[in-house]
Amino acid sequence: MAEVSRAPRALVIGGSLGGLFAANLLHRQGWDVEVYEQSPEPLAGRGAGIITHPDLFAALKRIGIPVDDTIGVDIAGRVAFNRDGSVAGTQDIRQCLTTWGRLHTLLLAAFPAERYFLSHACVQVEQDDASVTARFSNGTKAKGDLLIGADGIRSAVRRQFAPESRPRYAGYVAWRGLVEEQLLSPETHRDLFPLFAFSLAEREHMLGYPVAGFSNSTRPGERCFNFVWYRPTRTADELANLCTDSSGRKHEYGIPPPLIRADVLTAMRKAAAEQLSPQFAEVVEKTRQPFFQAIFDLESESMCQGRVALLGDAAFVARPHVGMGVSKAAGDALALADLLALNDNDVSRALAAYSAGRVILGKAVIAHARELGAYLQSWSRKGAAAAAARKRAAQHHTNEAVMREIAVTRTF
Repeated sequence: MAEVSRAPRALVIGGSLGGLFAANLLHRQGWDVEVYEQSPEPLAGRGAGIITHPDLFAALKRIGIPVDDTIGVDIAGRVAFNRDGSVAGTQDIRQCLTTWGRLHTLLLAAFPAERYFLSHACVQVEQDDASVTARFSNGTKAKGDLLIGADGIRSAVRRQFAPESRPRYAGYVAWRGLVEEQLLSPETHRDLFPLFAFSLAEREHMLGYPVAGFSNSTRPGERCFNFVWYRPTRTADELANLCTDSSGRKHEYGIPPPLIRADVLTAMRKAAAEQLSPQFAEVVEKTRQPFFQAIFDLESESMCQGRVALLGDAAFVARPHVGMGVSKAAGDALALADLLALNDNDVSRALAAYSAGRVILGKAVIAHARELGAYLQSWSRKGAAAAAARKRAAQHHTNEAVMREIAVTRTF
């Protein structure tokens, strides 16, 4: 009797957007896919806005998720405000902006629920020529033909196979938050909707845009305004202070939003009133739970080892100025799925081609993001070369430049 061939099996470590893009695409190509997420609770996006690009839409369409007006909010153009609230300039760049929560809801609904596991923190990966095995902190293990490390900037998979690839702090943080549009004054609402807006201060950079509301609705009156405010936090001591809660506990890299100290929030809101346009000062004041993320660069020299592939933020983390984090993860997932299909699911050949192409793109994205954010970081170097570098960096910190360059679709 002829042996019945089985479907190839993929283990996806990480149940956020990158992992779900890969899991859904491979599931629809006939793979037996399981997703393992370390969190014991369903993931939440903390109000993060997402810039869309073509790879994101291409991945959604291939998965079978309709790309319609419920995906996000269509932006009519861009505007920059002076400190007094007057318009410094406009540009006609149209985009669709969405949220982490909206995308995660859609991707999770598209994937078989019985194949998505919470409370599975990967602690070790073992592999040979025929298979790969993931071991989890809860004592269980899983075996497959392919393992995808999509477990973000703190990737346990990357730490095992590429411990030399570590996040490097860029010297500034991004404050973020969402405010319901109905809470804004009529004047501020008129100025901000439906636009991608900017407000610059010395070595600081605020931007914001409308997104779906907390109920995932994109209907007028039910949306939110998402802001991202880059502020220098140059020393390790300054960042550590921001990441220390009221009990004195220090949190590495970041701190859960509810644990941010009241004095830190008060100082942040005071700075917004003093430095930003009144439209953005109001947005910050009326945001119920602002939070911040420290800005890091992360580069990997390879995105595969044997039967293990890295994907999304597990391999490359670019500063958010390019607005490509989620779209790049979607592009990684598309490339991996395509190369597996092209190579008849030969994992070794497919992963070698995947890494070769996506590492080149990842390094280009990182370099461009560093260029756009260089003005915000600390400058300790002296001399003519350093002065020339500072001058180049300042060219990206004008109203015209940020409207033209920040989070726009480009080819790398």
